[in-house]
Amino acid sequence: MRLFISINFTADTRSRLLSLRDELRSRSKQGNFSLPENLHLTLVFLGECSAKQTAAAKAAMNAVKFDPFEITIDRIGRFKRDGGDIWWAGIHGNKQLLNLQCELADKLICEGFPLEKREYKPHVTLGREVMTDMAPWQIEPFGETVHKIDLMKSERVGGKLTYTSIYRRGKWEKPIVIALS
Repeated sequence: MRLFISINFTADTRSRLLSLRDELRSRSKQGNFSLPENLHLTLVFLGECSAKQTAAAKAAMNAVKFDPFEITIDRIGRFKRDGGDIWWAGIHGNKQLLNLQCELADKLICEGFPLEKREYKPHVTLGREVMTDMAPWQIEPFGETVHKIDLMKSERVGGKLTYTSIYRRGKWEKPIVIALS
């Protein structure tokens, strides 16, 4: 399975990200824009994983310690690429987020994962291969409280890129209630 660990957003945050994505799309000549259900903040990309590696990823997630923390999205930017840029919504500098990502990466390396060495730059991808004359811009900040992290499976289903949570851990503000019928 192709896996990554991420923060998935509330409906309100996702809606605001969609508005930004749609604004970018309307002012672009071309691009491959993220599907609404695929908007997320990647913490660590794992790639193709065996069942044993999947279990190790879950163990690493269980080993990190974090309390709920706030994240703020405050700008639109891009990574320049030949053939079109990657456009993203940027996360304001956040010590708790960076500590979580760093601790998670360290635990995964101890579990034998060969992770990328580049600096972590927290962002939500809005579009790839985007051709536009727009320049990056600041936005009215918005965000949410992070309570959980997800181990996500990435696959093509009927030709559509689909992300599915296969494991979740975190701390919730309200108890989870299961109603029995």
